[in-house]
Amino acid sequence: MKWLIPIDGSELSLEAVAHVIAMARAGLPCELVLVNVQEPATLYEMVTLHDEAALKEVAQAAGLDLMAPAMELARAANMSFTQHVMTGDPVPMLLEVLEVEGCDAVIMGSHGASAVRRALLGSVSQSMLDKSPVPVTFVKGDASSS
Repeated sequence: MKWLIPIDGSELSLEAVAHVIAMARAGLPCELVLVNVQEPATLYEMVTLHDEAALKEVAQAAGLDLMAPAMELARAANMSFTQHVMTGDPVPMLLEVLEVEGCDAVIMGSHGASAVRRALLGSVSQSMLDKSPVPVTFVKGDASSS
C-alpha cells in the first residue's frame, strides 16, 4: 500500500510516519511518499533574489530540511520511500503528487482534542478530506499537549 504523507516539520507529521511504520511492522506492505509543500516566494524574496533558479533551490533545501526527520525514521525502519518538495497551494500540490505517485491513501497528522483545534481542523486537512479521491486517515496528536 502506497501512503502519501504530508510533512510540515511538526511532531504530528512524524507521528503519521511512525503510524505507517507500525502498520508495516504488523505485516502490511507499505511504501511512503513524503511530501512537503513550500509557500511560493514572497514579493520581497523575488525582488531581493530575483533569480528563479535560486528561489527554487532555497525552497527545495527548506523542504528537504523539514522532511529530514521523517526520512530518517523511514530509513531506520528500512522502509521504501520517495520524497517530493513542491511549491504552491498545499492541497492541489498534494493531490498532484497523489495522482502522479498512484498513492492508495493519505495519512496525516490531526490536531488534538481542544475545541479550538477541532474547529480549526486545518484548511489543508479539511480540504484533503473533502477532495482526495482516496481514503484519508488522521493520526491524532497527544491530547495532553493540546
